Amino acid sequence: MELRDIEIFLTLAEELHFGRTAERLRVSPARVSQSIKQQERRIGGALFERTSRTVRLTPLGERLHDRLGAGYREIMAGIDEATAAARGQVGTLTIGTYDTHHREIAAVLDLFRQRHPQCELRMREILPSDPFGGLRAGRVDIGLLWLPVREPDLTVGPQLYTERLVLAVSAAHPLAGRDRVEMEDLGDHPVVDLEGPVPDYVWHSHTPAVTPSGRPIRRGTTAATLEEALTAIGAGSVVSPVGSYAAASRQRHDLAFVPITDGPVLRYAPVWRSAAETTLVRAFVHAAGGG
Repeated sequence: MELRDIEIFLTLAEELHFGRTAERLRVSPARVSQSIKQQERRIGGALFERTSRTVRLTPLGERLHDRLGAGYREIMAGIDEATAAARGQVGTLTIGTYDTHHREIAAVLDLFRQRHPQCELRMREILPSDPFGGLRAGRVDIGLLWLPVREPDLTVGPQLYTERLVLAVSAAHPLAGRDRVEMEDLGDHPVVDLEGPVPDYVWHSHTPAVTPSGRPIRRGTTAATLEEALTAIGAGSVVSPVGSYAAASRQRHDLAFVPITDGPVLRYAPVWRSAAETTLVRAFVHAAGGG
C-alpha cells in the first residue's frame, strides 16, 4: 500500500465524505474512489459501507484505521525530523557571551527558539581574557564578542548591541566621589591588566594603552576573570573600565562605578569559526540580523 493510499484511507475515515476528502487532499473524487477500491481488493474485504447518503467504516475498516493511524503518524514524524535535520534545525547550538550578556540578546534567543524548536540552545560564558579560545576549541559555536575582531580564521556577523564603559574604583578611592571621569584620568592610576591570550588590539579597544593626550596608562595587577579584577579594584590597588552591564549586576559596598564621559563604546557582534559554519550558525545569524 502506497503512502498516498494510506493518507487517502485515513482522511476518508475522518471525513466520511468522498468530496471533502478529495478537496482536502487536492485530488479528484474519482482518485479517492479508485484508491479505496484498490485497497479493498488487495485486502479482500470492504473497508467502508457506502450508500447514496452516508459513508462509514466497516468493522474491518475500523481495525485497519486503528493500526494504520499510529504507524502513519510515526512515519510523518520521522519525515518531519529528517527534513528539519537537513535544514539544520535539529541539533545543539552553543552560544558564548561575556558575563550576563545573554540578557542583552534575549529577543534574538527567543526568536531563534521559536523558529527552531527542535534545536537545543546552550549558553556558555566567555572570559574577556580568552575571547577566542572557546571558538577555536569547539566549545562554543558562536561568541558574542566586542569588536574589533581581526582574526583570519573567524567570521564576524552584524552588530547586535553596544555598551558604554564606566570606571570601577575602590569605594575609598579619590575618584569614587566624582560624578564623572575622563579617559585622561587613567594616566594617573594603574589599571587592571588581563592575564590570558587576549590580543592587544582587542584589549586596547576596551582599555587603551595611552590617554587621549598620549600619556601611557600603567598596567597594574593582572586578572583572568571579572571577579578577580573587581576584588583587586575593591582592595584599592588598581582601577579599570568595566562594561555598564557588568557594573549594574555587581553593586558592592567596596566598589564605586563612575561614568566615563569620553570612554570607548563597546560594539558587540556574533563571531564564529569560518571552517565550522553550519546551517544552525547561519540560522542564528539570520535571526540576529532581524531576518
